[in-house]
Amino acid sequence: MQLIDIGVNLTNPSFAQNAADIVERAKAAGVVQMLVTGTSVEGSEQGLELCRRLDQTGRYLFATTGIHPHSASDWNADSERQLRALLREPEVKAVGECGLDFNRDFSPRPQQEKVLEHQLALAVELQLPVFLHERDANERLLAILKDYRDHLKGAVVHCFTGERKALFSYLDMDLHIGITGWICDERRGTHLHPLVASIPRGRLMLESDAPYLLPRSLRPKPKNGRNEPAYLGEVLRELALHRGETEDDLAAHSTACSRLFFDLPGLS
Repeated sequence: MQLIDIGVNLTNPSFAQNAADIVERAKAAGVVQMLVTGTSVEGSEQGLELCRRLDQTGRYLFATTGIHPHSASDWNADSERQLRALLREPEVKAVGECGLDFNRDFSPRPQQEKVLEHQLALAVELQLPVFLHERDANERLLAILKDYRDHLKGAVVHCFTGERKALFSYLDMDLHIGITGWICDERRGTHLHPLVASIPRGRLMLESDAPYLLPRSLRPKPKNGRNEPAYLGEVLRELALHRGETEDDLAAHSTACSRLFFDLPGLS
């Protein structure tokens, strides 16, 4: 069984001392490729460097490059130039994490929208897919995407946690959906259980969002409470249960979907 983790925050400070160990444990658990999430210019540079340092083959670790809505206020005159340069690197497979977060509002909403539009324009120019973040901003995100969707190579709503209306609005726009350990959370994720069967094969991908969102159903739980890509199999198990699929089948089609979407190399 082979899995692809489309979103791991490997540059997070909690991984600083043992990133290589995290990668090795993921490989041992069947996670055959991972995408390191970029959330700022500096973080994207660090993610690219980490991919190169920990993967000499160029076939296992890849990256996304973008500015998270929380960091939209950091956008300046150089940001677009810096992002464009990073996005041309062969290890970088998508624009993002970018989007809208009207839940925490760490950056003003008009600034979030402006920075998202700049990144969507880059994605169109460079013909790269987009790795999207959305919290409490479904309708506004759709309105902005509408002007770009026909020209985008593709877009995935990362860590989908929304309701039925939001899910179908994204599917109607031909977006992909990323599912995390949120689905394993009996306190806040059970609404996803009846929804995930509606995500078509070829539009569904798995992600850890590590070190966040440790699957609460995982047994035994790590003492440090930190999520890792090695635990992605627990997301697979829970998702397969509620889709009525075998774990092997779900692993096969979600991995094929991720590889095609991000244009990842096959494994010899």
